[in-house]
Amino acid sequence: MPEEPELDELVLATVKKIMPYGAFCSLDEYGGREAFVHISEVAPRWIKNIHEFLHEGQKLVAKVYHIEPEKNQIDLSLKRVTESEKKAKLEESRREKRAEKLFEVAIKLAKSTKAEGIAARSALAGKYGNIIEAMEAIGEKGEEAIAGLKIEKGLASALLEVASKNIKKAHAEVSGVLTLFSYEPNGAEIVRKILLSFPKPEGAQVQVLYLGAPKYQLKAAAQDFKTAEKALGAASEAILSAAKEAKASAEFCRMEK
Repeated sequence: MPEEPELDELVLATVKKIMPYGAFCSLDEYGGREAFVHISEVAPRWIKNIHEFLHEGQKLVAKVYHIEPEKNQIDLSLKRVTESEKKAKLEESRREKRAEKLFEVAIKLAKSTKAEGIAARSALAGKYGNIIEAMEAIGEKGEEAIAGLKIEKGLASALLEVASKNIKKAHAEVSGVLTLFSYEPNGAEIVRKILLSFPKPEGAQVQVLYLGAPKYQLKAAAQDFKTAEKALGAASEAILSAAKEAKASAEFCRMEK
């Protein structure tokens, strides 16, 4: 992960010091880098007492909404984080911690040296990007997942054993309600074509379920919330765009759990 967060990135933060006008936080994923949440960014309504919402030591999911490199300043927002974004970020953090723990268990089981552990981590990251995807792939695909990778034999065996016993295929679902209708004589056919207009997403499944005209449920399922959210967003945008082009009336409302 880079040393500095990016604009609009979701981050994990810990409240360190609370002031009447906001709170200073440390960014958990960036070595404790300091950031600030102004009181106006804590909640969508006016706040009289910030202590009603925040306390020292509290863990937060926040969005980076302003960065001033010349002042070494990072500003965070809580009110700009949706419930689905919060859930996705916490799920990603949980998966990362679990994957790291299982990787360390495999190293101890194989009695691997530090160099062997570093080499294995590098090989897995080179193929999968991060340890989360790597461990989940090993758990799902077995030997196929590490075939051809330069991982010490004993450690490879331990990784297969630990992943197969402890990692189950993750599953996440997100959905929303779509209101769609057309006043044209062939309105039913127009609506049908619009509902089929979204592209097939990679790594996710998207379904359109009939709730009773003119409402439909748009549902996306994937191994993780981030992928499911991306698929749902792409499908809803494609449908709304197709509806606009066909001069049909369409509105999409995200369902928050």
